[in-house]
Amino acid sequence: MKKIRLLPTIIVKYFLVSLYVVFLIIFKQDENKMTFASYRSNKIKDNLAYLSEEMRANYPEIKQTYLFKKMDSSLYGKLSYIFHMVKACFHLATSRYFVVDDYYFPIYVVKPRRDLEIIQLWHSAGALKKFGYSTVGKSFGPSRSYLKHVPIHGNYTKAYVSSKEVIPYFSEAFNMPKENILPLGIPRTDYFYNDNRLLEQCFYSDFPDLKGRKIILYAPTFRGKSHYQEAFAIPFDVDYMEKMLQEEYVLLVHLHPYMQAGVNAADTDFSYYIKEGYTIQELLMLTDVLITDYSTIFFDFSILERPIIFFPYDLEDYKKERDFYYEYEKLIPGPMVMDTKSLVEAIVNLPDDHEIKQFKDRFFDYQDGRATERIAADILSR
Repeated sequence: MKKIRLLPTIIVKYFLVSLYVVFLIIFKQDENKMTFASYRSNKIKDNLAYLSEEMRANYPEIKQTYLFKKMDSSLYGKLSYIFHMVKACFHLATSRYFVVDDYYFPIYVVKPRRDLEIIQLWHSAGALKKFGYSTVGKSFGPSRSYLKHVPIHGNYTKAYVSSKEVIPYFSEAFNMPKENILPLGIPRTDYFYNDNRLLEQCFYSDFPDLKGRKIILYAPTFRGKSHYQEAFAIPFDVDYMEKMLQEEYVLLVHLHPYMQAGVNAADTDFSYYIKEGYTIQELLMLTDVLITDYSTIFFDFSILERPIIFFPYDLEDYKKERDFYYEYEKLIPGPMVMDTKSLVEAIVNLPDDHEIKQFKDRFFDYQDGRATERIAADILSR
C-alpha cells in the first residue's frame, strides 16, 4: 500500500529530473538572477519580501524572478502545481540564487549546478516545534520510504536563523552541516524596529470603536498535516471573556493562512476575526497581549517585550504527534493556562517583562532591525 501511495511522487520526481537536465543542456545560468519561490502564498511576503526589497534598493544588478503558488490539496490543485514545478525546474537551471522560505519539492529531487546557491529563509523564528528530519517516525513527519525517494530539505547551501542557540536544531531538521546555518537574523523582524504611528492611524481609521482599548491577539498554530484545515474552534469561552474584559480590552483573532474557516467567533463589540488587510507583523505591533499555543510568532513578539499568555489546550496530544525541541513548559516566557477563567485572571494580572527580555536575548543574537541587510550582503559575498 505504501508503494502505491508513493508511486505518483516517484513519477513526478523523475519527470522533473528529466526536464531539469534538458533545461541545463539548453539554457545558460544567469549570474545575476535570483529566484524567490514559495508554496505558502500566491504573492511574495514576509522574509522573502524583505530580502527582495533589499536587493531592489541596494543591488539593482540582481534580476529577480518570482515563483509563488499557494498549495491546493485538491486534485486540480495538485495537477496545477505540477506545472508550477516545471517552471521551478527551469528557474533552478538558470538562476545563480534560489531563495525559499519552507519545504519546496523541486529542490530536493534534482542535482543542482555546483555554483547554484539555494538559500533557506525559514518562515519562523527561534526553534520550537520539530520539523523535517526531526519528525521522522512521528505521525506528523515523513516516512523513511518517502525519504529514500525525496531527501527533504536537501541541497540548501545555507540557511539563516535568529541565533546560535537554534543552529543544532535546524542542522538536525535539515540534515545540514552546522557551519552552513548562519545566525544573522530573521528579515521580517526588522519591521518591529520601525515607527508604527502610520499603522496605528490606519488601524483606528478602520476600527474607530477600538481606540482607547487594549488589544488582545489570539494567534494559534496551524494544526494538521495537509495544507488546509477545514475548521477551527476557539478553545476558550469568548462570551465569558467579553463579560469580564470588554470595558478595557478587545480580542482580535488571527489564524494561520492554511486555516480556512469555521471560526466560532463572529465579530462583536469585543471580538474581531482579522482575516485580511493586516499582516501578522502589523497585528503584533498593535498588540498589547498575545495569546498563543505553539505558534512561533511568540518569538517575534518577544522583541517588543510585551506580555504573552500560553493556552496549549491539546499539549499532550501535540507532543505525541509532533513534539518540541525544548521542554515546552520550561521554555515559554509567560503563564500557561488551560481554561477560560485562568486565562482571564492571567490577563488581569499580567506578568512583568523581565522573563520575556531574557527570552528575547536568548533567541535573537542581533536586535538592531538590520537582519535583511546582513543576509543580503552575506548571500552576495560568496
